[in-house]
Parts: sequence; C-alpha cells; structure tokens
Amino acid sequence: MMLGCTSAEDVAKAMKDHEVEVVDVRFTDLPGMWQHTSFPASAFGVDNIEEGLGFDGSSIRGFQEIQASDMILMPDASTAFIDPFCAHKTLVLIADIHDPITRDFYPRDPRGVAKRAEAYLQATGLGDRAFFGPEAEFFVFDDVRYGQDVNYGGYEVDSVEAHWNSNADEGPNLGHKVRPKEGYFPVPPNDTLMDMRSEMSLVMERIGLTVECHHHEVATAGQCEIDMKFNTLLQMADDLIKYKYVVKNVARMHGKTATFMPKPLFGDNGSGMHVHQSIWNGDDPTFGDEGGYAKLSDNCRYYIGGLLKHAPAVLAFAAPTTNSYHRLVPGYEAPVNLVWSLRNRSAAVRIPMYSDSLKAKRCEFRCPDPSCNPYLAFSAMLMAGIDGIKNKIDPGDPVDKNIYDLPPEELAELASVPGSLDEALNALEADHSFLTEGDVFSEDFVQNYIGYKREAEVDAVRLRPHPYEFVMYYDI
Repeated sequence: MMLGCTSAEDVAKAMKDHEVEVVDVRFTDLPGMWQHTSFPASAFGVDNIEEGLGFDGSSIRGFQEIQASDMILMPDASTAFIDPFCAHKTLVLIADIHDPITRDFYPRDPRGVAKRAEAYLQATGLGDRAFFGPEAEFFVFDDVRYGQDVNYGGYEVDSVEAHWNSNADEGPNLGHKVRPKEGYFPVPPNDTLMDMRSEMSLVMERIGLTVECHHHEVATAGQCEIDMKFNTLLQMADDLIKYKYVVKNVARMHGKTATFMPKPLFGDNGSGMHVHQSIWNGDDPTFGDEGGYAKLSDNCRYYIGGLLKHAPAVLAFAAPTTNSYHRLVPGYEAPVNLVWSLRNRSAAVRIPMYSDSLKAKRCEFRCPDPSCNPYLAFSAMLMAGIDGIKNKIDPGDPVDKNIYDLPPEELAELASVPGSLDEALNALEADHSFLTEGDVFSEDFVQNYIGYKREAEVDAVRLRPHPYEFVMYYDI
C-alpha cells in the first residue's frame, strides 16, 4: 500500500505503525531496471533519508567509472509503500542519486532527468504539468529457454494458449488455443490469463497505481495489456517501474514468466507501448481548442510536429533495444511511418477520438515499446514536443488513409522510423540539442548513453552469429 508520506518523520512513523521489518531502497540503472539495497528496520532511520546512503556507482550499468565510484542514494519519502511480495514486512523507498561531494543531482540518474524535464516545462511557461498515459503490453509464457556461448546460440518460448500447441500432448489437451492474430479480447477458456491479470491489477492498486482496464492482446501466446490512468511525468515513470515489478512477480507466483521484450515471437505481433501525452496549465488543457481542427490547439499540433521531427532521436530512448526494431516493421500494426492522423492506428502519432471534451485532447505516440526506461523516454518525448511548440514546427496534414495499403510511390514520400538501434543512436548523436535545453539531458549523459548502447548492445549482437544464419548459410 502507499503510505502517504511527505517527510522523513512520516516514514519513521509509518515504519512503526506498520511494524516494518525491512526497508528496501530502490533506483533505476541506465537501461531502466530496478536495483535495490535492503536494511533491517532497526538500522534505518530519519538520518538515512535526510543525509543519504552510500553505494558503489561503478557496479551499476551506465554509471560511474571505478576511480569515482562513490555515490549517494537520497530516498524520496513521498514514494514509500509496503511491498506486496516480500515474506517480511518491507517498506520500499524510491531514491534519487546525488554526487557525494557536491550533493547535487547526479547527471546520469534517469529519475533526475525526469525531474529536470518537469522543471524545464514550468520554466518555459507553456504549462505546469505534463501528463503521460502509457499502454504497456507484455507477454506471459509458461516456459522460456535461451543461451549463447562460443559454440551455440538459441532460444525457445512456450505458452499453453499458443496455436502451435493445438496438437501437443498435454495430458489431456483441452483445445481452446488462440489462433494467429485472434488474441484480442477473447473470453476464457481461450484467455487463460484473465484471473492472473485481475490479480496483477489489484496488487497494482494496493501500491498506489490506478488501473482502468485489462485484456488479452493480439498475439497468440499470452500477450496482455493492463492500462493505468494517466499521471504526471515523474509519477507515471515511477508507476511504470512498479507496474513491471508487479507483472513479473505475480506471473512468477503462478509458475509463469512475464517479459516486456518487444518482439519475442517471429511472425506475430510484438509488444508496444503507446504513450498518450498532454500539457496542462493549472485547470487549462492546453491541447484543446474549440475552434481548432478536431478541437486541437496550435500548441498540440506543434507538439506533434516536434515529436515527428525528432522521433528518430527520441526512439533511441523510447525503443531502446536491438529487439525493438524487429517490432518496428510494416505489417504487424507497428507504426513505422512518421505521420499523424485522427483515429488511424497505422500512424506514428494518433489523436484518440473517444471523447469530444477539450480535457480529453491529447496525442498518442505509438512507436515506443515497454523495454524503455520510462524516466528517459517520457522526458525525451516531452523535450521534443516542447521544441515543437517553441519553434512552431508544423506536422503537416494528417494522413487518414491505411498507410500499409498505400501504393509504393506514395509510401516513398513518407518519413519512417529508424530501421535499427544503431540508426536510432546515429540520429540521437546528430540531433540532441533539443534534449540539452535547460540541462535536462547533459551532453555527458547523451554521449555516455550512446557509448553504452553501442558497446553493450549493438556490438554485442552484431558480433554474434544469428541462429537463422545456420538455416540460410550452413550448406552454402
């Protein structure tokens, strides 16, 4: 449960009131995985929150080098909640990272980037809050096996729902498999994961997330979506990290495994994360205008223009894995063309038309996927949108045709997303001045991120033979 704390003293009181046995302090590394360190409640007090806790930054991906490894975790009292999975009563605090000498925010801390993005928005005078609403999809499998060494490489996943098990010996096989491309909205018994998603949703609500709905997704094998209510940038980034934590742990409790890898299956839909976003100023929804096209304000259109212009660079953060670009290909509902549209789900940016209210006006960026670090992805999207508003970047006319059915000559005129992570990193290298405005992303952060991704991921995949290359080339 969320504890409603606002100060170190509130945390101390909550620890006593809830008979907390362990305090767990968490933060995200550069790729976006939660890291943690735990303390017996008897060894954790107000001073630890106010003065911080030391840790070795050189052992965290994308952080410090060994000669400057000491860093400080500064727990944020407002994030306190009781962990729903630990055997011993555990209070969790999400921390920011500070430099131990200057005591300033550590420039490479992803959560610090999100805080600076929110502050920059306010400094521009364009609004006081940016709202984000991600729709994160994921797969739940019954078995996963993978490995890579000098002399072998391969993977295998399985799901009792999958069409490839329609003739398997399951002792007995009860049928009701999900046919290809028919996973969207079937009821049980085809949808075997309804109760599990309900449990995930209820656990999420216990720790402060607001769940709106959940359902099976298109892919044959255990693809799911749980939708949360929109929230401010930093809060939603915190919430999405907690969302992924709940999904993975509830699945494990049921003897299953969940993944946010965007493209685990060949020839089937991948997992995207469409991100709804808008800017408000007090009670004023700045993206709505009664006299505008589809009731959109000029600021909303310019925001879209910024997203489309900077999308190749933004995707280095929002679709940040080599696997992301196995999803961003034509034909699987993934938007690869950088255009905007009303209702059209094949466009990179869509304007949802469920409501005519000005308060509901927002844009939906459909290229991101849930493998991203949300602190960085949301911040990059906001900075691109702000740049669009400041420079009045026109997104052009909306494209309301089915882009996948356009003739080749029309399709060739549309800009498209990068074809690989390497291309996205090249785009980020060439186009990142919009990110360094207000020191939201430092130059050091951008260059460190590019270097880490190229060495740890792009080169790691590029240097290894692919299993399918043996199918194509072994007997050449």
